[in-house]
Amino acid sequence: MSKKKLKARNFPTAHEDAMAPVPAPDYDAPGSAYRLAFTDEQFVLRESMRPVRMQLELLKAELVQSEQGVEHTIVMFGSARIPSRDGAREALALAQRGGEQGAIRRAEMQIRMAHYYEEARRFATLVTTATKDSANPIYVVTGGGPGIMEAGNRGAFEAGGKSVGLNIVLPHEQAPNPYISPELCFRFHYFALRKMHFLMRAVALIAFPGGFGTLDELFEALTLIQTGKSRQRPILLFGREFWKKLINFELLIETGMISPGDEKLFRFVETAEEAWALLDSEYELTPSKTP
Repeated sequence: MSKKKLKARNFPTAHEDAMAPVPAPDYDAPGSAYRLAFTDEQFVLRESMRPVRMQLELLKAELVQSEQGVEHTIVMFGSARIPSRDGAREALALAQRGGEQGAIRRAEMQIRMAHYYEEARRFATLVTTATKDSANPIYVVTGGGPGIMEAGNRGAFEAGGKSVGLNIVLPHEQAPNPYISPELCFRFHYFALRKMHFLMRAVALIAFPGGFGTLDELFEALTLIQTGKSRQRPILLFGREFWKKLINFELLIETGMISPGDEKLFRFVETAEEAWALLDSEYELTPSKTP
């Protein structure tokens, strides 16, 4: 007679119940309410179940990251439209063959903007290389798509480390870039919960040039820090010329829209090395200094 296990489960798991054969097939037809609630997609997707879906979206990324040991992150924001240098060169060659001057000008601009892709890629490599074997590894987090997001995940991948991608469902489908660690590649329906996960583990935020999405993410972070809802942490803006031309920070101070000193919530940087040096001085992140 085999002995019973002291730590055996007293009840079946939810997975076991979900996979168990249905004993009453007459009540498992379309329109029946017989199915288990957590396996009933039609029920879970009801309008009134939105709070439950929001909770699931919060919990999934939270639990999985905890299980994977992701405690500290650096979040990299930036445009999905900034190509790699090689991609920009290919686009320019194609535009030149087409001969349309507007397309050529846009492609030439992309050549200049590709500089930021390469800096993002190098910065992510620096972060990952310096911390992946430390007691407190830092994981790069991006929005999971192309452009600057791809550059961040790519840099971490090329350094032999893991990185996180927080994708979002969009009308024009955003496919995950191929450099995200599969076990850390998430997909969100709610922008608000995605942005919350950007900030929950972040020790720093890095903003590269971008459009509406990048500005939304950047200014939400700045607002939370400005109002004391979130702890102060380094916010680095890559490309002083771009950001100063895009946003008149001095006008905000002159007109009283922000307080003097609010402009010190962020710093401008130009290179991956400069950004890393600032973060290292803030946190002592280099391997020799890591406890």
